[in-house]
Amino acid sequence: MRVLAITNDYWHPGAVVHAGLEPLRAKGFEFDWIDDAADWSAEKMAGYPVVILSKSNNTSQADKTPWITPAVEQAFHDFVTQGGGLLVTHSGTVVKDTAILRPLLGGAFVQHPAQCPVVHEPKAGHPLTVGVVPFTAMDEHYHIVLEPDVTDVFLTTTSEHSSQPGGWTRTEGVGRVCVLTPGHNVEVWLEPSYQVLLVNALRWCAGAL
Repeated sequence: MRVLAITNDYWHPGAVVHAGLEPLRAKGFEFDWIDDAADWSAEKMAGYPVVILSKSNNTSQADKTPWITPAVEQAFHDFVTQGGGLLVTHSGTVVKDTAILRPLLGGAFVQHPAQCPVVHEPKAGHPLTVGVVPFTAMDEHYHIVLEPDVTDVFLTTTSEHSSQPGGWTRTEGVGRVCVLTPGHNVEVWLEPSYQVLLVNALRWCAGAL
């Protein structure tokens, strides 16, 4: 499966996501990368069955200019409603003030405390958590506000600060959206259980799970 990964913002270097996804090549995935939003287009995105959004509203790590316009939001909405799969990770959830992306994702980042140990607890019996066991990793513990229609939470994250939804799914039109909030540090991406979550999420987004 060939996947487009949109990464790299001021606070989150794309190299982390590159390294975190590299092991999935052995699972049959190939990745094309957009690390500068100037290279993004709706037409380019439309050529993929699944897109990963792991980028906040900065053009690149070196350029803090916002890139998420209403037209960009609408393009993501159209991509999903027409059958595309969208996997949103970590900084891709920084959409609290957007009119289209926030309801499309079903939730948004609000804030995070200083990095701390975070316990990741998968929901037993959920298709996306098959092969996943609880794990603890040092991370930014994202605090999330969910939209009222989101009920399919399959991962909970807990630290000394609170318990939060860490993974959920929703559908829009004939497409699928999956969100995973962990992932500031490469060690989180390379955690074996998180690798399994990523594989399951990608396959679910593609309609293969």
